Amino acid sequence: MNYIQQAYKGQRELWMFLLTTTLVAGIFIANFVFYLFSDPGDLDAAMDMMRNWPPNVSLIVNLIPFVFLLGLLFILVKFIHQRSVLSLTTARSKVDFKRILFSFLMICTFTLVTFFIGYSIDSSEIVYQFNPSKFAILFLISIILFPFQIGLEEYLFRGYLMQHIGILVKNKWFPLIFTSVLFGIAHSANPEVGAIGFWKMMIFYVGTGLLLGIMTLMDDGLELALGFHLGNNLLASLLVTADWTALQTDAIFKSTADPSMSMTSEILLPVLIVYPIMLLILSKRYGWKNWKDRLFGKVEEPPKEDYKIIE
Repeated sequence: MNYIQQAYKGQRELWMFLLTTTLVAGIFIANFVFYLFSDPGDLDAAMDMMRNWPPNVSLIVNLIPFVFLLGLLFILVKFIHQRSVLSLTTARSKVDFKRILFSFLMICTFTLVTFFIGYSIDSSEIVYQFNPSKFAILFLISIILFPFQIGLEEYLFRGYLMQHIGILVKNKWFPLIFTSVLFGIAHSANPEVGAIGFWKMMIFYVGTGLLLGIMTLMDDGLELALGFHLGNNLLASLLVTADWTALQTDAIFKSTADPSMSMTSEILLPVLIVYPIMLLILSKRYGWKNWKDRLFGKVEEPPKEDYKIIE
């Protein structure tokens, strides 16, 4: 059984899917509606209020809801859909933590190398602000809470929604594209979207969603996406911050640059060049084959004897 077929291991009535999606995705839906219908002045006022909070308090307030929502998703999958969390995670017999570590180290290495190359070339708009005591608190908050934040996003978008939409439409390409677009929309209320531009950031977010979705389908599990997402978000919190980003933290560095993003170097280059190279690295390491079927093939219910509903 491939990754999407894992959804057949549980109850899958439409009302269960709608209930779980509504309850768990409520925070993303609320953020999008708030962004869509709010006056720009109200959004700026909300951001100004958040800036007046201590950075670590603001970070905790932003991340705590993900703890409860991830727990809620697991509970609904277990008791409403009557399937294991393992089936939501991977098609393997157990979670492969080495895969999580590899993708984590891959994105961390790339981010650190490219940042310090840029810093060595021009550091005029980067301020070194390392404070050991503040950073220690930030580090503890980050390593404790970010796994829940990225866990919810991966288990919801690349996990639950991709699996259940896949068995509804009976193919793999539609849930891959649809969940990637949803992933972008879910981040539309982030302050950098307003600062940099909606369409610029959507290209980046949707492109990142496609990368994570392709990882998941090709590898038959969430492990690589979990590691990548965690490494990316941890460094976003710990390495460099800015006044116009979603994460206001006591990071090692602070960017004083204007909130702009070059369409070529900071959006198209990662999405069209760096991401495919990373997929190539992963494909070589894990022996990915038959890309057409894994990304565009049909989803068929396996024979009943191949699975049971309650594990």
